[in-house]
This record gives sequence, structure tokens and C-alpha cells, in this order.
Amino acid sequence: MLRGLTPAGLGAIANDEQYLELASRYGFQTVDLDPTGLIGQLGLDGTKARLSELGLSIGSIGLSVDWRTTEENFRTSLTALPAQAAAAAALGVTRCCTYVLPSVDEPAAQFTVSATKRLRLCAQILGGYGIRLGLEFVGPHHLRTRWANPFLWTAEDTLAWIEAIGEPNVGLLFDAYHWYTTGMTLEDIGRLRADQIVHVHINDAKDVPVAEALDNDRVYPGEGVIDLVGFLKALHAIGYNGPVAQEILMPAPPTDSPEALAERSRQGFDRVFGAAGL
Repeated sequence: MLRGLTPAGLGAIANDEQYLELASRYGFQTVDLDPTGLIGQLGLDGTKARLSELGLSIGSIGLSVDWRTTEENFRTSLTALPAQAAAAAALGVTRCCTYVLPSVDEPAAQFTVSATKRLRLCAQILGGYGIRLGLEFVGPHHLRTRWANPFLWTAEDTLAWIEAIGEPNVGLLFDAYHWYTTGMTLEDIGRLRADQIVHVHINDAKDVPVAEALDNDRVYPGEGVIDLVGFLKALHAIGYNGPVAQEILMPAPPTDSPEALAERSRQGFDRVFGAAGL
């Protein structure tokens, strides 16, 4: 498995270049990043050269399409997806991810129909560029009632939805925090196949009752109560060998320097990856 970063948990990063430099300096192998800005600054060949120089690859891009609201917003935002996918594919990117909130204001059945059609179309476009689409189920209990109607928040339900979407390049974005807050076990991971997992996020939880764990109040790997060593071992056992990217959401931006936070992140990865024998 590859040690990865997202910008979440690194504080006030000035720009993509600082983000890349931090990732490289502190021993990470992948970054989650939309490369279009870099390509605009450095050109495609320059971006490839810079990533190679730093020993980095792009683990995943985010899905830029607004698939959650109106059909007009969806159709308008969809027009940019082919260019985004082409830029990512030119850099060897094979993963694109989006989150799925566990409750919605629209009636759930109606939302399911429209979201299924929209994500199927996104997957078809991405698939044309050799990119997989990862759907992230979101587990914290407080979000299950944040909007009017419950939707889905478990891996099992998300996999059933993926089957309904019906495109072979769709799978899970599997986040340790959501694994923990939905009560999944190590045995549940063992029942998954590696090819069902597109991407992985790693983070940790404060020592509070699981039902009180807030989505935006996470801690760094190895600083909380999630069995991240078991989590990593279980993923390794089923053959997952892709990026494991840190994502630390907080109620307010951290005040430490990005360098200090990157070092804290490195130490956390060393703890949990080392204990897992990876």
C-alpha cells in the first residue's frame, strides 16, 4: 500500500507546489489533487517532470460534477468532466472519488433514481479514460438526520447501489472513520474484494461514544481509538495495494505550520504502518 496525503490536516497550504513539496519531504508517495492547475502552470510535460522529481503520483482526483442538486447544475458541471479526466489520465491517474451523504432533503427514492443515472453517466465518461469512480459512504450518526430523509451510510448498501449503477469501474472509497462509525468489523473487511475498493482514506477518532463521533472532529492516525493497525492488516490481507490517503477533518483549521502537521502525519503513518508490518 502507498502512503498518501490529502490537503485536509495540513493547515494553511499556500498552493499546490507547497503541498507537493511537503508530501515528498515527509515520505509520502501519493497526493490527492486535481492536476489541471498544475498543468496550466507547468504544462503536461512539466507536471510529469515535477511529480517524477518529487517521487510522487496522484492517488485520486475529486469528482467535480454537481450530481447532488438540480439537473441543470448537473448538466452544466458535467461539461468539464472530460477535460478533467483527460488531464488526469495523461498523468497516469486511475481514481476519481466523491462522497455520498447519509441523508438528503429530497425524497430518498427520487434522489436515488436521479443520482443513479447521473453517477452512471459520470462513470461512463471516466471509464473512457481508464479512471475508476469511488463512492464514499459517510458514517457519523449526526449526519444521518442532518437532512430531511435518510439515505445510505453502510458499505453493504453502497455496494448494492454500485451494482444498480451497473458500471464496472465503480467501487468504494473506503474511509477508516466511516468504517468505524458504521460499526464495521475486521471480518467485514475480509469479506470485501480488493477490486471493490477504489481508494482508501485513513484518520482516527477521539475517545467518545461512537454515536457522538463527529465527521469534522477527527485526529491524526495513531492518536485515537480506531484499530488502524487491524484496518491496514485486513486491507492488506484481501490484496488492496493502492493509496491510503490521510484525511483529517476538523471544526477549525489547525494553527500549527504545514511543516509541523506534515511531520505529525509522517509520525502517525510510521506508527500504524509499522505496527501493521507494512
